[in-house]
Amino acid sequence: MRIVVPDLISNSYFPAIAAVELGCLRDEGIPDATVELLFPVDAAYRALKAGEVDVVAGSAHSALAAFPEWEGVKLLAAQGQGMYWFLVMRADLGIERGDVSALRGKRIGAAPWVDLGLQQLVVDAGLDLSEVDIAPVPGAAGAGTNFGLTAAQALADGRIDGFWANGMGTEVAVRSGAGTVVLDIRRGDGPEGCFDYTFASVAATEEYIAADRGRAQAIVRALRRAHELLAEDPERATEIGERVFPPEQAALIAELVRRDLPYYDVEIPERAVTGMNRFARERGLLQGDPAYADVVATDLDRS
Repeated sequence: MRIVVPDLISNSYFPAIAAVELGCLRDEGIPDATVELLFPVDAAYRALKAGEVDVVAGSAHSALAAFPEWEGVKLLAAQGQGMYWFLVMRADLGIERGDVSALRGKRIGAAPWVDLGLQQLVVDAGLDLSEVDIAPVPGAAGAGTNFGLTAAQALADGRIDGFWANGMGTEVAVRSGAGTVVLDIRRGDGPEGCFDYTFASVAATEEYIAADRGRAQAIVRALRRAHELLAEDPERATEIGERVFPPEQAALIAELVRRDLPYYDVEIPERAVTGMNRFARERGLLQGDPAYADVVATDLDRS
């Protein structure tokens, strides 16, 4: 089983990595599971549609990059609840926590499809998108890019005023003194409804699911077990990080996992799909209003 993530050195998709590295998928009868980086996320979903990979562990809404109107793809489970990106701005700008208005005239780096979350947040906060320069991070291109770390370095170098990215990039920027957190969506920042723009999911094609529903169910069980093992002992994340990450990030991952534990749940609430559909329509990704069962593989037990 070939699983791809759009950012590898990150806490965002760490549950999927842990499901492989802790042997959870092996214990469910899938001994050959691997996880690898494929950036950006729309390329990951296009590879899924082409049958080049089996599972994408990425942002849920980004499935629409390759599967218009959710045709041909289903979400198996959530890796975590809620939109999980942070807005980090240069520390010397002195922007207060939650002050979206201070983004006017600023250059903010964001990855493809990830940037849509920030765009909608800016709109829902009452700003005009023309007032904020949201663009790719200089140097963040190609299939092997670890976006969060690239963004943190660009911020430290003064090439951008801020970035919208994962918790690992955020932690690196904050600890270096280069950045400060302005928005942490999971923990209550941002305009109403932004928590449900998207979430970290695990997705497969309808064809892949139909070919072996037991295998699809095993993926969900393995992900749930990975959540449980990390909750029992977050230091397991360090052991995984030492195998997968550079040393600096390996030393940080257990703390980031501890912070994320309250959001570790494989369940996909109907509220999350409703909110994501609204977001997708606002950003022009979706025309209709698909039902929950059109988006989620509803016959898989996530309890």
